[in-house]
Amino acid sequence: MLARVRPYLPTAFFAFMIVYFAFHALTGDKGLLTEKSRETTLAARQAELTRLQAERRDLEARVRLLRDDHLSRDLLEERARVLLGFADPRDYVIRVHKRQQARS
Repeated sequence: MLARVRPYLPTAFFAFMIVYFAFHALTGDKGLLTEKSRETTLAARQAELTRLQAERRDLEARVRLLRDDHLSRDLLEERARVLLGFADPRDYVIRVHKRQQARS
């Protein structure tokens, strides 16, 4: 029986390899059927990159205003109030109390 099957073993092996690689070409991480999920992920990451770049530009501008050679008094006063918890007598302060969570 082995003598009858032996000529077909290389053909069966190559057929298995073709099926294996075709399956992974379609459904693998970079397969043809996963293109939509890659595009969705790319769009989400590009939106996050845009948001982070805008945040970085804002932080760089604020840091530039706090440098020794060009100090913005308004920004310095704002940061001091936030960090120390002080308020100007002319400011309106609205206190918001957080709800206490019900304990189960």
